[in-house]
Amino acid sequence: MSIIEIIVLALIQGLTEFLPISSSAHLILPSQILGWQDQGLAFDVAVHVGTLIAVVIYFRKEVVEILGAWFKSFGAQGATDDSKLGWWIILGTIPAAVLGLIFKDLIELYLRSAWVIAVTTILFGLLLWYADVKGKQTKTIYQLNWKSALMIGMAQAMAMIPGTSRSGITMTAGLMLGMNKQSAARFSFLLAIPVISMMGLYYTIELALGDHIVDWTTLILGAGLSFISAYACIFFFLKIIERMGMMPFVIYRLLLGVGLIVFLML
Repeated sequence: MSIIEIIVLALIQGLTEFLPISSSAHLILPSQILGWQDQGLAFDVAVHVGTLIAVVIYFRKEVVEILGAWFKSFGAQGATDDSKLGWWIILGTIPAAVLGLIFKDLIELYLRSAWVIAVTTILFGLLLWYADVKGKQTKTIYQLNWKSALMIGMAQAMAMIPGTSRSGITMTAGLMLGMNKQSAARFSFLLAIPVISMMGLYYTIELALGDHIVDWTTLILGAGLSFISAYACIFFFLKIIERMGMMPFVIYRLLLGVGLIVFLML
């Protein structure tokens, strides 16, 4: 990988992992459009580790409180709002974990194409617009129940399809279930922690068992850049989401999808 490829792909991963515009689509597109070679498994591990560290550090207070309350719920303290939120995060992670193992090879074989990305980018962009406009947006993150958490988890599992966007589809589901924008975004980000952890662990095991050449300079640079861009992305997104809503991201998705279709037809 050239230094330009490392910088571009690491920044793309960090910025798009938490914006509702699909990180997988943006990582696939450079190879489809620019003819870049696949970045390789080791680089995928590195940039995912970078984004994981970013979201854990940003939400470190919430993570500590949720984990502490979850463990204490097994004792005399019983269930609290934070311990319930911990259970909802676990429950919301299960569909992606199960369906990911079942359909991973099928999706990578048949759905990692620019045409699929173009269609899903537009389709789920319109769904995000509908949820933003029609959702009641009255519930906070602590008003979730197990049914809502499971439905958001099922939506998250759909993000295995390139172009869907994990953060986009989970925020869409949250908004349609009546959550306000801040709560939908925060639950989406917290839900990312176990999912990215499992993905990173899966890739790490695959990397360790395979015969891969590791360029540590590339990996460290990739992880560092993805961490910086992901942390900045979370910070600014949560600051401006109330004023901007989802419309700028909907417009971006529509322009990207239509532009990609035009490019493919030329």
